[in-house]
Amino acid sequence: MISIAGLASIVLFYALILAVGIWAGRKKQAGNDSEEEVMLAGRSIGLFVGIFTMTATWVGGGYINGTAEAIYTSGLVWCQAPFGYALSLVFGGIFFANPMRKQGYITMLDPLQDSFGERMGGLLFLPALCGEVFWAAGILAALGATLSVIIDMDHRTSVILSSGIAIFYTLFGGLYSVAYTDVIQLFCIFIGLWMCIPFAWTNEHVRSLSDMEVDWIGHVEPKMRWYYIDYGLLLIFGGIPWQVYFQRVLSSKTAGRAQLLSYVAAAGCILMAIPPVLIGAIAKATPWNETEYTGPYPLTVDETSMILPMVLQYLTPDFVSFFGLGAVSAAVMSSADSSVLSAASMFARNVYKLIFRQKASEMEIIWVMRVAIIVVGILATIMALTIPSIYGLWSMCSDLVYVILFPQLLMVVHFKKHCNTYGSLAAYIIALFIRLSGGEAILGLPALIHYPGYDVETNTQLFPFRTMAMLISLITLVFVSWWTKMMFESGKLPPSYDYFRCVVNIPEDVQRVGDPAESGEQLSVMAGPLARSYGAATMAGKDERNGRINPALESDDDLPVAEARRLNQQTAQSQVQKMIDSATGKAGGGGGQSQGVAMPTPEQDNTAF
Repeated sequence: MISIAGLASIVLFYALILAVGIWAGRKKQAGNDSEEEVMLAGRSIGLFVGIFTMTATWVGGGYINGTAEAIYTSGLVWCQAPFGYALSLVFGGIFFANPMRKQGYITMLDPLQDSFGERMGGLLFLPALCGEVFWAAGILAALGATLSVIIDMDHRTSVILSSGIAIFYTLFGGLYSVAYTDVIQLFCIFIGLWMCIPFAWTNEHVRSLSDMEVDWIGHVEPKMRWYYIDYGLLLIFGGIPWQVYFQRVLSSKTAGRAQLLSYVAAAGCILMAIPPVLIGAIAKATPWNETEYTGPYPLTVDETSMILPMVLQYLTPDFVSFFGLGAVSAAVMSSADSSVLSAASMFARNVYKLIFRQKASEMEIIWVMRVAIIVVGILATIMALTIPSIYGLWSMCSDLVYVILFPQLLMVVHFKKHCNTYGSLAAYIIALFIRLSGGEAILGLPALIHYPGYDVETNTQLFPFRTMAMLISLITLVFVSWWTKMMFESGKLPPSYDYFRCVVNIPEDVQRVGDPAESGEQLSVMAGPLARSYGAATMAGKDERNGRINPALESDDDLPVAEARRLNQQTAQSQVQKMIDSATGKAGGGGGQSQGVAMPTPEQDNTAF
């Protein structure tokens, strides 16, 4: 029998999220359907909303449920996600937020396509897409199971309803809706769970957490140390190359603010983990066979995955549990929206536009993105309803993001002169093979290679082969790029063999943009001090070639766009006049720039096809 009170709480919180999503969507400038406006909220996310939406990069339904489950099953020392994802935000802020935001990219794949070409970027899109879709599907599946247990609601109904609402307001408002619903999401989680903790902790069936029999701290066995380190590094560095993170970074008003938000969000990740950690410890101290719980005891894997909603149901009063349940459900629904928007944004810009329709208008790209939001949402919903091992699929994809995307993103952001498309493709293939050869027990994928310390009983690789695959991928990328460049430039391989046209057989009509200049000097003749062209855009169409207002380089966040454009035009005119005067003075000297056209510099010679 479905619980009317529980259903009412779900409806209340869902209505709140939907109303906030629609209201936030109205903040989008009327008639402005540009990529930046929809995908990045016009790069105008403020400090307050930015802190919440950056924290919500990882804090959501899966985060709080998984943290409570880890505490119950393995103890605090094995609860690596809060610390791992917090450190990923810190390292992301230190090494990636500033250069990515300064360049004015729109998606995480832009610098990859800038360096390796559109087609290689499309190949790198696959692990990123799968990771986003499986993450959304996994948390939707967890929500369906939760509601079916707590209020006896059909899990199919809850999954379809949740995804439908998330798709609707994301379609309506883009990142504006995602960001503002993130604020409500975090408030719901924090208040809802802290409201439940006192009631659960003081329940008559819960023993003292200091009891020697209640081991909620856990320990790491000597044979598991390398496995433990491997997963820790996976969370830290594999948590960086996700569009859900760079979506927030690139939407910040300035590069400095993007860094600041990353650091504050790292503290937010730790803070938001405290309630689920306490709930997991309370569950560990509870003899469940003495409560109203009637399922198997000791708890099986199916029950431990829902340990947080079980605490809400059996250890707190009804009105408290329903409030907590509503908060968790709203959080899960709001977690799915950013993944759906991220996957759709990357497809519309980096696949459809840069590979198939380079001259597509921005309105066409926005409509493609809207269709992609619906398609990705439907795919995630279908997977949540039909695939039993969603977590296994997401786990595999997160591994691929770590071993494939992280080394390549690191190189193109900081060492782009030392990598090319040949190295990228070789590193992609090597990393994919090594990871798949290690197997995946959750998916029933057998291990082709038994690395040192392989546990035959549990089919578990105790050797840190994921980190090994990442390092080998990085070395392969650097070595193959160096070798191919050396072979072509020395003449040992003719230019006609440069199939990817990224070493010597470079098209004359494609220019690369160098690293962001520290002093703010321009990278394009027609760009003023407030605009910066970037490679993935300059290869896309004329509408983005001659510079656009980049808020990352504004000296004043509140500088009107009209004023910025006026200053931009004045500076461009003065630069052109200086170049004409210089060319006139050098007439007859055979100068290579006598016509006032900026020629490619030596740093711009690594363009991919």
